[in-house]
Amino acid sequence: MNNVSFQGEHGAYSESAAKKFFGNDVKTIPCKSFEDALKITEEDGSNYSVLPVENSIEGTVGQSIDAITNTSLHSIGEVYLKVEHCLIGKGKLEDIKTVYSHPQALGQCSDFIQNKKLHTVPTYDTAGSVKIVKDMDDLQSASIASYDAGKLYDVPIIEKGIENNSNNYTRFLIFSKENSSESSNDKTSIIFSVKHEPGALYQILKEFNDNGINLTKIESRPNKNTNWEYNFFVDLIGHFSNSKISSVLNKISENTIFLKVLGSYPVADLD
Repeated sequence: MNNVSFQGEHGAYSESAAKKFFGNDVKTIPCKSFEDALKITEEDGSNYSVLPVENSIEGTVGQSIDAITNTSLHSIGEVYLKVEHCLIGKGKLEDIKTVYSHPQALGQCSDFIQNKKLHTVPTYDTAGSVKIVKDMDDLQSASIASYDAGKLYDVPIIEKGIENNSNNYTRFLIFSKENSSESSNDKTSIIFSVKHEPGALYQILKEFNDNGINLTKIESRPNKNTNWEYNFFVDLIGHFSNSKISSVLNKISENTIFLKVLGSYPVADLD
């Protein structure tokens, strides 16, 4: 049986993603932070860790990307999870004045929140917000989380499907100490920071273009260690062990302050 660490409480979307990727015959280990989830795997407390990296509505999960930048683990898989948010609490809909949830979930349900004129309180986790509301026993407070989280903690579902867009997916990466072998359809994730020279980023992107390498994602993220310096999180099609990909990565390293290959993995279906 695989042991998988994740950020949040039991019932969190990350736990659902782990079960979708590995199947239900898996032991999940809840952690307080993304860093903790990765550290447990680094220290052999789990075989894998699963982290959300982006959402189809709210974009990149910044805290997760920051944690991934510093890990020694390798990304060996990805999985997409359809996210369906529920308003969960002990009061009736007209009673609710305050809603608790993770900032990503609050953002994904912003239309509902604004329409109902609800006060928001950010929490560390969606499922954890259900526990908070349950312990408060306040009819004017509710949480935003999954249907499964409401059932797990035995807190009533007030309303289902409150997300802004029903086509709401979160992408998760799976991390391990081991790298994956090349398959017939792979994606590679890298993080790099460019030199402070004119055209440095252009030269990197040109290298990918000239070699016919498809970039499926590129996004900048502030470097936490240096003001006004940015890391670029990039996904590209191909496995890092492929000779063409490897050659290009070596070439672009000449225009980077640092280059980290997170890993390669089979491209997941959006289902």
